[in-house]
Amino acid sequence: MDYQSLQEKAMKISPAIRYATITDMNGKIKYSGHKKGVKNLLTSKESIKSLKTSANTWKARNQLSRKIGRGKYALAEYEKIKRIVIPLGKTHLLYLTIGARADHSKIIKRAIRLKLK
Repeated sequence: MDYQSLQEKAMKISPAIRYATITDMNGKIKYSGHKKGVKNLLTSKESIKSLKTSANTWKARNQLSRKIGRGKYALAEYEKIKRIVIPLGKTHLLYLTIGARADHSKIIKRAIRLKLK
């Protein structure tokens, strides 16, 4: 699978995207990168923990999908950033962080269209 190409496409969706990562459903990073000049707010260890937590939360959501339908995305809004998690089929996730003031609805609409090949 071309994780790098998909991550690069995700980064091009909006200049507001700070960070884009493709993970498997266990939170294992397949490809990751951030916008040049952007300072990481989390340490590497904290980022890995956040990715694993997001993957585990997504798996928990999937347990309810038979009753409420498959999840389209998850959005968490913080003071400094917004974090968006979007499923890429059944086996991968796209994890984006964007600026706190960015219009997340436009970014989500475009990111949902991305597919892992």
